[in-house]
Amino acid sequence: MARRLVTNFKPMLDRVLVQRTAAVEKTAGGILLPESVQSKVNEGTVVSVGPGGRTSDGKAIPMSVAAGDSVLLPEYGGTSVKFDDQEYFIFRDDDLLGKFD
Repeated sequence: MARRLVTNFKPMLDRVLVQRTAAVEKTAGGILLPESVQSKVNEGTVVSVGPGGRTSDGKAIPMSVAAGDSVLLPEYGGTSVKFDDQEYFIFRDDDLLGKFD
């Protein structure tokens, strides 16, 4: 059910729906890390994008990312949205720091 809700969700204007990458829970040596030590991950995957913004003249501004892109996220910001047990974040296109190729 949650997957269907997410695939049908379209952000408005220049907004982007992103799912953060899971934090590392185990070191390379196999040691489990408690949640208090795990760092906040600033990487995510774009789930869906809006149609893009508009200039004051009414011309369309294309989006710089597409669904499936891996992006670098700011440390703070974004609006948290939950679909069942999954947490997603909504960012503006210009708030994203970069895109991984």
